Amino acid sequence: MLASRLISDVIPAIGCDEKGQKALNFMDVFRVSHLPVVCDERYQGLVSDKLIYDLNLLEEPIGKEKEKFDTTHVHEDQHIFEVAMLMYKLKLSVIAVLDSDHGYMGAITLYDLARRFARYFSLQEIGGVVVLEVNVNDYSLAQISQIVESNDTKILSFFMNRLPGTNTLELILKLDKEDLSPVIQAFTRYDYNVKGTYLDHSMLSDLYQDRYEQFMKFMNI
Repeated sequence: MLASRLISDVIPAIGCDEKGQKALNFMDVFRVSHLPVVCDERYQGLVSDKLIYDLNLLEEPIGKEKEKFDTTHVHEDQHIFEVAMLMYKLKLSVIAVLDSDHGYMGAITLYDLARRFARYFSLQEIGGVVVLEVNVNDYSLAQISQIVESNDTKILSFFMNRLPGTNTLELILKLDKEDLSPVIQAFTRYDYNVKGTYLDHSMLSDLYQDRYEQFMKFMNI
């Protein structure tokens, strides 16, 4: 999944001659804290709500302080993982997408990323979820895959989360079968700690909501 396919259909760019209050109004409507600024059809950078307040631009054209904009952007052919990591590192709610000629194409929001990740990792596919806990030193994706596939089951997606302050990994496997009893029994035989299973749709919805909230917290916006 490339950046060009993640561009929001609704997030507007704002012009240099617009006042800070109008930018804040847009941010409030779209629930973001940044907006791309485009002047004379060229991308100038991102303006944030914090910058508007700090520089007292509520009734001033935001372009008067354009040298202080965050000029961070991605190019249209960058991968979704690169986009996510850049937004995470810089704590951005919106990031601009430019073409090979540095022309402004649009913007990606944190919500766009979360929605695409949900599709990317097969969260809506029919199946069940197994949550394992393993020691870092005992982790082997090859062995886990072998256990799953030897029971005529496929891994649709896979998440890994290191529990803070420990050597324990939480592994979340989305599988293509709703009857997970053979796989669970196999993990037990191999001394894996099966922390939980999620089989019905209501339980899966709760799990996905929890992981979505963790993702939003991870992005720290």
